[in-house]
Amino acid sequence: MRYRLAVVAPSAVDVIRHAGGWLFDRTTAGWEVTVLVTDHSDVRPLRILGATVLDLEQSLATSVHDTWPNAVAVASETYMSDSRVREGVLDCFDRGLMEVAMWGDVIPPELEHRAGTAHHRVSVAARAFKACALNAAGHPAESVESTEAFRVGEIPPPIYRSDADLVPAT
Repeated sequence: MRYRLAVVAPSAVDVIRHAGGWLFDRTTAGWEVTVLVTDHSDVRPLRILGATVLDLEQSLATSVHDTWPNAVAVASETYMSDSRVREGVLDCFDRGLMEVAMWGDVIPPELEHRAGTAHHRVSVAARAFKACALNAAGHPAESVESTEAFRVGEIPPPIYRSDADLVPAT
């Protein structure tokens, strides 16, 4: 049984910029990564990172879900603009069902005290694939940093973490 990560964002470029290295590292660690985006006109860059891409609207409209992810990552922009996403994230926080990560310039006020700061140290391979994905998305000049920053709910203790996981910021 594989671990599953679901990512919700407005576009492929947003995912790649903020979480592309983490997605690649989780994929190579054996995770099944699914990205749900509003703009799914060019999903090839996300496939470079190993992700399966679905249309966000179609996925949210489905009332029955066969499998649930072990972790969810959400762009704060999507969280604030879609009440269904917001309700789902808050439910995950309230019930402690799964790891929840968020990225973006603005953290919603209701999550300020519920989400700590964490980062992922991006592997060398992930940086190379992230650069390829950015190039395929039409952003070849963007730099690829060695870490990606998130706001997260509960993080597993150190003995349960791997190199593909998020680590609390110190």
